[in-house]
Amino acid sequence: MKPFKSTIAAISVGLSVAALGGCETTTSGGAVGADRSQLMLVSSAQLDQMAAQSYAKLLSDASGKGVLNRDQAMLQRVRAIAGRLEAQTGVFRADAPVWKWEVNTIASNQLNAFCMPGGRIMVYSGLITQLQLSDDEIAIVLGHEIAHALREHSRAQVSQAIAAQTTIGLGAALLGLGEGSASVANAGYEALIATRFSRGDETEADRIGLELTARAGYDPRAGISLWQKMASASQGGRPPEFLSSHPADASRVQQIQALLPTVLPLYAAARR
Repeated sequence: MKPFKSTIAAISVGLSVAALGGCETTTSGGAVGADRSQLMLVSSAQLDQMAAQSYAKLLSDASGKGVLNRDQAMLQRVRAIAGRLEAQTGVFRADAPVWKWEVNTIASNQLNAFCMPGGRIMVYSGLITQLQLSDDEIAIVLGHEIAHALREHSRAQVSQAIAAQTTIGLGAALLGLGEGSASVANAGYEALIATRFSRGDETEADRIGLELTARAGYDPRAGISLWQKMASASQGGRPPEFLSSHPADASRVQQIQALLPTVLPLYAAARR
């Protein structure tokens, strides 16, 4: 799910990398140990502003088409689940519980959902209706998407793009290469580096999302049935948007099974 990917184009490649910052960690690792430094060359405030504008346009467009929050029962269901997850985000980021969280739904056959920087969530109805998701499975989806926002994966991806474009441009100039050669180098970076990072982000979001789900009192074992449903939905055709650049379903199930001894006690404690 990469609804925010188009915003990369809005940042000037001409910004000075040296003046913009470096590696930092934005979250605690939690019980699942998802803690690492990321390259951050743009500020959270910049990304938050861009996300707010993008989300506002999405809401306006959906409202104009008559597909925004059309099913009130579904909307309230999703908001209730999201609210319980949001309350647990302080485990990973002290500032997250007071973000300006917003949750909406779009009537669409797409199997998709996302959370933009700052906690702006959108769920497409097809994900719930076509896969007949339980509350626990919806919590797994939302926990995963919220984890992307907590870890600021969009901010890191934008930073990687800026660093790559800057390096490629400087290298091409120093080596006397033409613009075409630089484009080839850029394509190579996208194929060999960006996809790998994206899959790493997805795996990390799975880990954090599973812990959020458990802490909110939703059964983390629902991750297994969710990915089984996703796998079935992708057979014989184009994979759902939710699976774009994600690890293989079998790998995700294995990771969930490996993490269950860690997160099931959190689930049990939340259910008391």
